[in-house]
Amino acid sequence: MTDAATLLYDTGTTTVYAHASDPRFSYTLYVPPAIVDRDRRVDLVVVVHGTGRQFAAYRDAFAEFGRWNHCVVLSPLFPVGPLGDGNRDGFKYLREGAIRYDQVLLDMVAEVGERYGRSFEDFALFGFSGGGQFVNRFAFLHPERLWAASIGAPGSVTLLDEKRDWWVGVRDLEQRFGKALDLPSLKKVPMHLVVGHFDLETWEITHKEGGRHYMPGANDAGATRRERVQTLRDSLSAQGINVHLDVVANVAHHGLLCVKPVQDFFARVLQQRRGAG
Repeated sequence: MTDAATLLYDTGTTTVYAHASDPRFSYTLYVPPAIVDRDRRVDLVVVVHGTGRQFAAYRDAFAEFGRWNHCVVLSPLFPVGPLGDGNRDGFKYLREGAIRYDQVLLDMVAEVGERYGRSFEDFALFGFSGGGQFVNRFAFLHPERLWAASIGAPGSVTLLDEKRDWWVGVRDLEQRFGKALDLPSLKKVPMHLVVGHFDLETWEITHKEGGRHYMPGANDAGATRRERVQTLRDSLSAQGINVHLDVVANVAHHGLLCVKPVQDFFARVLQQRRGAG
């Protein structure tokens, strides 16, 4: 970690890397100066873009947080249409054809850990809009890999509803993904929700019959993102999960204006995590 090229490209705000296991996908990083100190604890924060794929902008928004809290920030890019069909939404539902986006991310985490000689057995995960959908579903499938999760303004939500099938509920989670819901582990994950007070548009998030992801109950959580976030909060709370909701004043659907409460939440969890450690 000391040669000039490594310091230039592999620390601070980095270049974009193709994912070695599947170069259809890529990622960028913020790597704090603390990474060179083998005695310094460094944690991992993963930040997932929405439909607009502003992955580098989210990396930049978390760079100062990463510097002062000694965290690597990993921002993946899940491009539109990896199967050649122009689908913008595949990553949000974790599975698209043979692609398992949850596993793609876990492989990226392992790749980054190997590059920097760190073992990121667990990490914090934030996503906004489409990224919020990803975080919602990833947390239900892999809670044991998370030390915190923040779900930002998802257009559609998956509830802890054992009476409805995926993606509206979780009844057939094990049949679809080969892994059962681990509610005890999920209860250990500090959960955060965030949405703008004026996030009220419905044109993009109303599921219509015949749509790619339409299923019965697709719109039952509410008409707006704000209503759907509140329904998700109630679903989590009903299962005994510790969840906090921030509604950001004077903000509509704008992820970069919602990162401050996410960072405050992660900082509080880090303080408890490192204090306990």
